[in-house]
Amino acid sequence: MKRTFVDLHLRVNPKDTQATRRVIEKAAKLGYTAISIPFCGQLEEDQTRALKATCVEVGLDFVVRADFKPRNQEDLMRFLRKARRKVEVICIFCDNKEIARQAAKDHRVDLINFQSIDYRKRFFDGAEAELASCSQTALEVNIKPLLMLEGPPRVRLLSSLRREVVLAREFRVPVVLSSGVCETSLMRMPRDMASLAYLFGLNETEALDAVSSNPMAIVQRNREKLDAAFVAPGIRLVKEGKQD
Repeated sequence: MKRTFVDLHLRVNPKDTQATRRVIEKAAKLGYTAISIPFCGQLEEDQTRALKATCVEVGLDFVVRADFKPRNQEDLMRFLRKARRKVEVICIFCDNKEIARQAAKDHRVDLINFQSIDYRKRFFDGAEAELASCSQTALEVNIKPLLMLEGPPRVRLLSSLRREVVLAREFRVPVVLSSGVCETSLMRMPRDMASLAYLFGLNETEALDAVSSNPMAIVQRNREKLDAAFVAPGIRLVKEGKQD
């Protein structure tokens, strides 16, 4: 079966049109089918239309994603209420346990991401994994640090990722592998991305799923919910009848 490869985290500034086009064109050449360039501030519809149009030109599907790093639970709740009906993927960056727990258990959150390379600031433990499993929240892993770090810091990060992968597998939490890069020189082919996941414990099938079926399942699920015909999971409005 032919896989559909997805990179949900290309960190280019959407306002830099030239850099954005270079990244989009490179993603198409590398074999991706869908990509996302996250919005970290105000979502502007004209920028979204422009990104979608550029992607269509090169045969890519553009996924509308919003990233947020909340200060506290109230900040997170405000963001989710505001953004959930506007974007196709929501990722929360967690730098404390309070935010990590709340994000993991909220079904409106699609991805949780831990940026720190310090294991003491990576809060994906057994309780976190159990919450994420119940809410269908996925664990996103960026490959950029693995490309940039060397020596002991890289070893420590791999050790943390191995521990997190074991927990994700135990609690059936999907793992999404994204690039997290902002330069074309750091972009990698999908199967090259997957091969890096072997370093922290994903087997071949799991690694390929992390760059294909896992992120695409999130996109498809949310696109269905955002469709005007969506009523509830498994229920769609086919035709609206007339009232007498």
